[in-house]
Amino acid sequence: MESKIRVRYKETDQMGIAHHSNYYPWFEVARTELMRAKGLTYREMEERGLMLPLVETHCRYRQGAKYDDLLTIRCFISQFNGVRLTVEYEVIRDEDGALIAQGKTVHAVTNRELKPVNLRKADPEIYELFMSCL
Repeated sequence: MESKIRVRYKETDQMGIAHHSNYYPWFEVARTELMRAKGLTYREMEERGLMLPLVETHCRYRQGAKYDDLLTIRCFISQFNGVRLTVEYEVIRDEDGALIAQGKTVHAVTNRELKPVNLRKADPEIYELFMSCL
């Protein structure tokens, strides 16, 4: 799945480079759109009593993105075992195809009280949706 982001002026630092803190919101946009493209929104999942709290993050910055750069955020689910979900990301600058950053986020599958649940048992339909993404 791919999402487009244009670097806004307020996202840059004094050096004119997108600040590292912006990458995780960009990842969230891509992850949300991936789920939407598969037919499930975060809102629908939460209405079914399920949450995906973040338990681990990683980002490797390779080049600086600058103001007004158009970026493509590619994301895919790389691992899923019913209780944990790993999503990986690549940030590509459209102008020259440069790899700007690579990252991943790991999410636990929990109920509303943030207690871990086995998605296969809790909601087989969502379980199968995530399995189909592998």
